[in-house]
Amino acid sequence: VQLQASGGGLVQAGDSLRLSCAASGSTFSSYGMGWFRQTPGKEREFVAAISWRGGRTWYLDSVKGRFTISRDNAKNTVYLQMNRLRPEDTAVYYCAADIDAPPYYSSNTQSPYDYWGQGTQVTVSS
Repeated sequence: VQLQASGGGLVQAGDSLRLSCAASGSTFSSYGMGWFRQTPGKEREFVAAISWRGGRTWYLDSVKGRFTISRDNAKNTVYLQMNRLRPEDTAVYYCAADIDAPPYYSSNTQSPYDYWGQGTQVTVSS
């Protein structure tokens, strides 16, 4: 499985961005998918996840109401719509795939995820 993240960039506080993560493989529709982010000197942190059945979602508290994770199984792609961006959202964002995820759950920790994208930089200026 290969994951290709894109859509990052430099924006101002209050702006929006949509990240995309395209996955290879024919069984994307049965992967739990997640987004994580990392800033220099800090641990990678969970941002959002979506189950492969039912589209159930989970979010980091600080992004609830601003970010939305979604998936398009026909395009083998997961998205992260980020609205009302803040300077503290600045990070490298990574998508990840859990190929053994149960149908209605996707983890908010790193360990279950088997494959990771290369990361896309999001910079929010104040």
